[in-house]
Amino acid sequence: MKFFEKIVNLVNSVNKFEASVSNTKATYLEVYEKNLQLEKEILERTNELEKANKTFVTLQNVWDMMNSDKPLSSVLSSIAEGLKGEFGYIHSSILRLECDKFENKKYLVSRAISKSKFAQKLSRSFAINIGYNKFRNVKNGYIDQALTNNEVVHTTKCVDFFSQILPSIPINVLESFFKTSDVESIIIVPILPNQEQEGVLLVYSSRDDIKQNEINFLKLFAHQIEQAIVIAGLFEKVKKQAVTDPLTELYNRRYFEESLYREIDRSKRQNQPFSIISIDLDYLKKINDKYGHQFGDLAIQTISKVLKQNARSVDIPSRFGGEEFNILLPGIDSVGAKLAAERIRVAIASEKINTIGQITASIGVVTFLEHTDNPDELLELADQAMYKAKLNGRNQVCVSKSKMHSNWQEVALKAFLDILASKKMPLSDALTKSLTNTLNRTLIEGKNTNETLYGVVDSLIQTYNYNHLNGETQKKVQTALNFAKFLELQKEDIDDLKIALLLYDIGNIMVPEEIFNKPQLLTYEEKLKIQKHPLIATKQLLEPLGEKISEIMPIIENHHENWDGSGYPYKKSGQAIPITSQIILIVDAYFALISNRPYRDAYSKEEALRILKKEADKKWNSQLVDKFLYMIENEQQ
Repeated sequence: MKFFEKIVNLVNSVNKFEASVSNTKATYLEVYEKNLQLEKEILERTNELEKANKTFVTLQNVWDMMNSDKPLSSVLSSIAEGLKGEFGYIHSSILRLECDKFENKKYLVSRAISKSKFAQKLSRSFAINIGYNKFRNVKNGYIDQALTNNEVVHTTKCVDFFSQILPSIPINVLESFFKTSDVESIIIVPILPNQEQEGVLLVYSSRDDIKQNEINFLKLFAHQIEQAIVIAGLFEKVKKQAVTDPLTELYNRRYFEESLYREIDRSKRQNQPFSIISIDLDYLKKINDKYGHQFGDLAIQTISKVLKQNARSVDIPSRFGGEEFNILLPGIDSVGAKLAAERIRVAIASEKINTIGQITASIGVVTFLEHTDNPDELLELADQAMYKAKLNGRNQVCVSKSKMHSNWQEVALKAFLDILASKKMPLSDALTKSLTNTLNRTLIEGKNTNETLYGVVDSLIQTYNYNHLNGETQKKVQTALNFAKFLELQKEDIDDLKIALLLYDIGNIMVPEEIFNKPQLLTYEEKLKIQKHPLIATKQLLEPLGEKISEIMPIIENHHENWDGSGYPYKKSGQAIPITSQIILIVDAYFALISNRPYRDAYSKEEALRILKKEADKKWNSQLVDKFLYMIENEQQ
């Protein structure tokens, strides 16, 4: 009995053990299956995390690009390239929507294309340049649907899609192409910056199962593209405003000068000439006075229209200020520039403006490396040539002459004779003959530079005194020279001052007499004309005399510069103004105060000295004023 009980107990133990083993095995299998499932989930999450990280990195790169100074084309190209490889994308491109006014049809043109085998194969198979080719935007087609409804369109019908945008390619050819292209579907994402139809983002995928998270991802990319376009548009607007003249929409002076420096560097490197055309509207003041400034602006806008119509894409037409325009012509020599200038002159003269009628312009031409290789002389020579056109009767083109190869005496003679011939300076026959004879005699006799200079200066002084100074010159000159000696200036400086004192206002001969004799206060434009006289004196009248006059030029140019920087023409201040110019400014002011003027009677010497003292450190150097007052007061005693 005990034996059988032992057997039964043993069997029961074995059964319990087997049951335990079975339960353990089941538990193990369950745990194993759970582990497999967990590993699978970890792998999926890891893949998703990797994709999310790649997406983040791509988007970060896009954002960095958008916040850089790179142009929009570079940003969009980076976006298109960044999509390649994401989620099995084979190729991507960004297309811009355009309207052909002649055909009245909408087209899509490439703004950015990823570099891919698909693009190469597409171009090679159909003999098209997908970078520049026009793609049709068919009404009710896939792209039109995406743009009209502002929705992402996903299609696996790649042949249908391409037959819509490239209708010239036969269907069977397209079918054959896509059988070997690896492209299974196309995703079309609208690009709508500021809710305006801009274009689409096209993504070519190797899969047809496009999930919603991918759609959201591509929408995010499209949003980045929209932001990039908006930012680029704002940047271009601001940039355009910074370099554009608001009245004419031509380039402004700042942009012209920046372009000029770049062109000078290029010209020197390549030994290739370029030209500048300087244009000045004739009789603008008469137009403003007779018809009003709105018609003056209309005349200026008309010239700007002509310049735009006659400029090449590489030319830089600009408004330099007022009625003055300049055009930079890269790679054009003097012959080509003269032809271009003549074409512009004829075009301007052909314009008829309501109320005003015909307008004309005087034009000067200068060529770098032909007329000068000195950048500082370029604009000056262009201005001189334009001014020559005005002197010769206006509505004509004059080409500059080379400074480098001209005989300075011949240039001097011609310049002053041109002034006489222009009747800008009404002279008696006797004085005209005297000046001409003096100039001719110095040339014929072959006198040295110094003798010729003083001969010309002497004749000019006679002319200038006769017309404007009425015997006041000698007193003013003597006072200024006494002041220079009182300040213990060097003999060389005093000698230069002596000539400058005779010529510093010579530029006023080009200012109309009615302005000087006007009893009323001058207008803003009349003041501007007078303020040009220091530069007229140096740049147009005296510079042809050559290097001998160069020491005197700064004295003349700066004799209306105020101590506080409020003067003209350069707005210099303080010690930047030559002391000889400061002397002229103080002495000239003193004599102006003690002289009768059309608009007021003369001040007494005491009143004049009080005014000088009051304005010290504003218009004049207070230390020099104190010394001048001391000198004058002692002379009176």
